[in-house]
Amino acid sequence: MAHAKSYTTENIRNLAVIGHGGSGKTGLIDALAFTSGSSKRHGKVSEGVALTWFRQEEKERETSLYCTPAHAEWEGKKINLLDTPGYLDFFGETVAGIRVADCGLIAVGASHGVEVGTELVWSHCAARGITSVFVVTMMDKENANFESALSSIQTSLTEKAVAVQLPIGAGETFKGVVDLLSGKAHLYKAGTVNGEYDESDVPGDIADAVEEARTNLLETIATADEALMDRYLEGEEISNEELLAAFRKMVVGKELYPVFCVAAESTWGCRELLTGINALAPNPAEVESEVAKKGDEDVALKIDDGEPLAALVFKTTSESHAGELSLFKIVAGMVENGTEVVNSNGGNEKLAHLSIPQGKERFEVDELHSGDIGVVARLKSTHTGNSLCDKKRVVKVAPPAFPKPMARMAIHAESRNDEDKIGPGLAKLHEEDPCFTHEYDGESAETVISGLGELHLDVTLGKLKERFGVAVVTSAPKVHYRETIRKEAKAQGRHKKQSGGRGQFGDCHIVMRPTPRNAGYKFNDKIVGGSIPGKFIPAVDKGIQEASARGALAGFPMVDFEVDLVDGSYHAVDSSEQAFKVAGSLGFKKAAQAAAPVLLEPVIKVTVTVPSTCTGDVMGDITQRRGKVLGMDAQGDKTVIEAVVPEAELYRYSTTLRSMSQGRGHHTRELLGLEEVPANIAEKLIAEREKEKEEE
Repeated sequence: MAHAKSYTTENIRNLAVIGHGGSGKTGLIDALAFTSGSSKRHGKVSEGVALTWFRQEEKERETSLYCTPAHAEWEGKKINLLDTPGYLDFFGETVAGIRVADCGLIAVGASHGVEVGTELVWSHCAARGITSVFVVTMMDKENANFESALSSIQTSLTEKAVAVQLPIGAGETFKGVVDLLSGKAHLYKAGTVNGEYDESDVPGDIADAVEEARTNLLETIATADEALMDRYLEGEEISNEELLAAFRKMVVGKELYPVFCVAAESTWGCRELLTGINALAPNPAEVESEVAKKGDEDVALKIDDGEPLAALVFKTTSESHAGELSLFKIVAGMVENGTEVVNSNGGNEKLAHLSIPQGKERFEVDELHSGDIGVVARLKSTHTGNSLCDKKRVVKVAPPAFPKPMARMAIHAESRNDEDKIGPGLAKLHEEDPCFTHEYDGESAETVISGLGELHLDVTLGKLKERFGVAVVTSAPKVHYRETIRKEAKAQGRHKKQSGGRGQFGDCHIVMRPTPRNAGYKFNDKIVGGSIPGKFIPAVDKGIQEASARGALAGFPMVDFEVDLVDGSYHAVDSSEQAFKVAGSLGFKKAAQAAAPVLLEPVIKVTVTVPSTCTGDVMGDITQRRGKVLGMDAQGDKTVIEAVVPEAELYRYSTTLRSMSQGRGHHTRELLGLEEVPANIAEKLIAEREKEKEEE
C-alpha cells in the first residue's frame, strides 16, 4: 500500500460535494483531484469513468450511490472531498457526508440552476451550522447560463450568495473566467487537461459587467470591517490579501457564500476553485466544536491534537479483498498508526494500516491529525455511527441523523436452501447502511425490507446476491387490513355439548357497538344477579378477543368496538371456563355479522414536492391511486402537494414519481391511521382471502 503525507489541522479542508442528481459532482471531484496531481488519471463521467465511480452498480445506473471520499492536495493543503449521491433514494449517504464536513461544496448545473435536491442539501448544511461554497458546473454544456444559475441561488437559497468569478462565454464558447478580486481574465489553453490558463486583461465586451460585479463584490466584502469600509470609500487601495482575509471571515461566519464556475470535463476553472477553497473554506478548528455524551453528561470536544482522541465512524463499507472498511473523522485529538482505541459501544479496536481514502484506493499514513478523515480495515465490532476513543475519555459522538426508511418490499429466497442465509446477510447490510432495515412480520409471515426508495432497495438486494449468494423474489408487502363494525347489535352465544360423562355448557348475551377510531377494544361486565358466576366472566372476554383476532369478514383482526356482557346462564356441573370462552366466541361471531362489519385499510399522508410543470401528472397519478388531495402550495417553480393515499396503492411509488418528474421530485410519508375500504375493493379482498383459505 502506498504511503501518504499527514496534514495538520490548519491545512485541512473537509467539504461534502453535494447537489441535485446530475449536477456534476462526481466529475468535479475527479477533475479537482486530477488538476491537483493527487490523482493520476482524469476520467469522464460520460464514459462511466471517474475517481469516485468505481463500483459496478454505479456504472450500470450511471449515478452516484454512495458517500465516497477523495482528496486533492493543493498549495500545501489537503482538501477532503466527499462525493455524495444526488438522488433521494440514497440521501442517507449524503447525510453521512454532510455530518462530517466543515463546508458544503454545492454543485449547481449551469443549464438547470437550483433544483429540489439543491434546496434539500442547502437546508441540511444550515441545520448542521456549516458554511457553503457554490460552484456552477458544466459551463461548457448546451444552454449553460451562469447568470441564470446565480440568480436561482440568490432567489431560492440565499441572497448572500456572491459571484467571485464571471465566465467568459458559455456552452461551446466558454473559454475563461474573470477573477473579480484581481480584476484579471483567465483564458484557458485549448488542449490542456489540467486547467492551465493565460492571465490577461478583461475582454472589452464584458468589461462593464465585470466592473459592476467587481464593485458589488468589493463593497460587500468591505462591510465586514468598518476600517476597511472607510478606506474603501476614501478611494484608498486595498490589497488582495486584505480583501481575502475579510472575505474569508465572512464566508466562515456564514455572512457570504462565494460562487465559482467550472467546466470539469476540460478541468477549466478547477485551479481557481482549489485556490478559492483553500483561501475561503474553514479548517476543522474554525467550525463549532462537537458536544459528545459521557453517560448523561455533555462533554465539549475540541479539534486539537493535544486532546484525547474521539472519532466518529460515519460510514462502513465492504470490499471483497479488504473486508469491512470504517471511514471516520477525528473530532478531537489525533491518532497514530497501530493505536489501540475503545469503541464507546463496547470493545477495543486496533487501528492498523491507518490510511486516507482516494476513491477505491487507500494510502497508508503514520498519523492523522485533528479534524482529518481516515479509513481503517477489519475492525472487529465497529459499525456506522460508533465512536472510537482514547481509553482516558470514552464518549459518544452524535451519529449522522439518517432519514427514516419509507419504501417497503416483501422478500423470500428463490431457493429454500438459502432461507437461512437471508437473516445474516440483511443484518450485515444494515450495519453498513442504517437507512436499510428489515423485520419479520409475524402477522403476514413474511420478511419485509425498508429503505429510502425502491432503487435503494434494489441496489441493496443486488449486494445481498453478490456478497452473500442469496437471490430473492420481491413482492408488495401484505397490507395490515383491519375490520370494524358500523352499528350496534345483540347476540347470544350458547355452547352446549353432551357426549357422555361431564358435558360442556356456557351461555352469554352480549351487546356489541362501534367506538371511535383508535379507541381499541373494551369489555364491560354488566351481569346483575349472578346469571353468570364471576369466575367465568373473564373467559367470555377472552373468547371474544380471540375470535375478534380472526375478524368477521375476511379474517383480519377487528378493532374499535365495545362489548357489554348483559346476561347469560350456567350449569352447576357442566359449566367451565372453556365452555364460556367458546360461548363468548360464538356470541362475537353472531353480533359482528349483524353489526354491519366493514374493512379498514391503513392510509398514508404523502407530501410530494415536484417542479410545477409536473403537477398535473402527479395529481392524476394520486387520483388513480385512490388518493385524496388535501392541498397544494406553490413554492417558486415547485409545487408541494399534500394527499392521503391508501398504503396498498403506494408500492414502488418512488420509482413512478422519479419517472414523472425526471428525477426532480421527492416525497415523504406519514402513517395517518385507518379508513374504510370502498365496497368494490372490499369485495375483491374478501374473495382473495376466501381463495387463500381454500388453497391452504
